Amino acid sequence: MERLPKGIYTPEFRAQAVRLHEVDGLTMPEVSKRISLPIGTLKQWVRASREGRLGEVGKNQTIN
Repeated sequence: MERLPKGIYTPEFRAQAVRLHEVDGLTMPEVSKRISLPIGTLKQWVRASREGRLGEVGKNQTIN
């Protein structure tokens, strides 16, 4: 079975996803379902945001 490629997300998309949970009050499963994002990825972004390092997430991503 072929492995699915990793998603490449913009900083704006990450921030909006976190905002849906933190500001708008949606649960993580709701946000994950609405924007078709793995819940584990969202959890990492929320944690990074709370630690003040969301801007650092994904800096090493490259588009192949």
